[in-house]
Amino acid sequence: MKMRTIVWKEMKERPTALIASLLAIILSVTALVAIRNVTIFSEQEVAGKLDELGANVLILPEGVTLQDYYAADMHKETIPEEHVAELALAGLTGVEAMTPKLCVPTRLDDRNVILTGILPQSEIQKMNAWSGGGMLFKKHEGCKAKINVADANLDAPASLAERRALQHLNQSEVLLGADFAARQGLKEGDQLQLLGETFDVLSVLPATGTVDDSRVFAHLHTVQRLSGAGPVVNIIEVMGCCEDVANGLVGELQSLLPDTKVVTIANVVETQVSINRMMTNLSYLFLAILVAVGGVSMASASFANVMERRREIGTLMALGATPRFVTRLFLAKAALLGLAGGISGYVLGSLIAVFLGPAFADVSVFPVPSLAIIAAAVAVLVTLAASYFPARQASRLDPCLCFKEV
Repeated sequence: MKMRTIVWKEMKERPTALIASLLAIILSVTALVAIRNVTIFSEQEVAGKLDELGANVLILPEGVTLQDYYAADMHKETIPEEHVAELALAGLTGVEAMTPKLCVPTRLDDRNVILTGILPQSEIQKMNAWSGGGMLFKKHEGCKAKINVADANLDAPASLAERRALQHLNQSEVLLGADFAARQGLKEGDQLQLLGETFDVLSVLPATGTVDDSRVFAHLHTVQRLSGAGPVVNIIEVMGCCEDVANGLVGELQSLLPDTKVVTIANVVETQVSINRMMTNLSYLFLAILVAVGGVSMASASFANVMERRREIGTLMALGATPRFVTRLFLAKAALLGLAGGISGYVLGSLIAVFLGPAFADVSVFPVPSLAIIAAAVAVLVTLAASYFPARQASRLDPCLCFKEV
């Protein structure tokens, strides 16, 4: 009789112990896979939001308190525009683009409107050229943000909405937020009068669902001149490499500009990041539970199985089965249970994550194929480790004693 036939017959004849062991493995793997699935997609959601925000570091006047990322420039305090030149000349690794802004409240047709001055990237590049540098910022090969001031995508006016930075903008041109343009009935190519000066509408920005939709964007130096504010800005938005932002860039910026407040956008999403961290720790906790509960359950079932089958084991050994064959027989059964439990747990955990992910974490979740391999491998390793000593005990039984005890 072949080994797989013996294993199958044993599992079929003793289903109670089989089901108990299998359930322990499935439930542990299910919890592990479900939590890990939600965590993975939650982390991707946060990373995607950070990428959509474009600027992930804000340089603000020292006394400003950050309440809302998209309205962080809505305050009356200012910092010198010369800080922009200091940043450009410093050439910090990981700083890939920056957008200084100055917001000036004004009125148009008896309605309040925020005129926001921005400095295009092309003019910041000129500052760097004064120092003899060939590039605006140091190139960083490991950066994941994929934002670069030399990127042709920043030439399109819509990049201001998508990346909060723009490559070129003339001093006589403006960009309109989607809501403002719709309210005023303006489109690309029209003219607009603000603060006694006529501007050409370069483009209407796509809707973002933020305060930017109701703003008018013009060249920073034009807004400074018309408002009489002088060479100052309310905020400098920095697009930095995510890796460098997490590994000391914020500290370098603070050291370079000690009279300012440097805030990373990670502070804004700190709650979500904390939740992701907690869920990751929970996945490790359930991994430990899988090892403990599944292992103990499997070891107990295996020891009990050895005691129940002493006569059968003795018969096999009397017929010529070697200790190695007996050991492999028990380990094969354990591996089969682990594989079945791991795959079943992965399927069940993935289904739970898909249905409960949007409800509990507000993210869309899809099955992660790589988790199937991890779940199956962990489950098999746990069951093999738990069954090894019972299998060794079975292989050391004396056939004569087995028949004598029966």
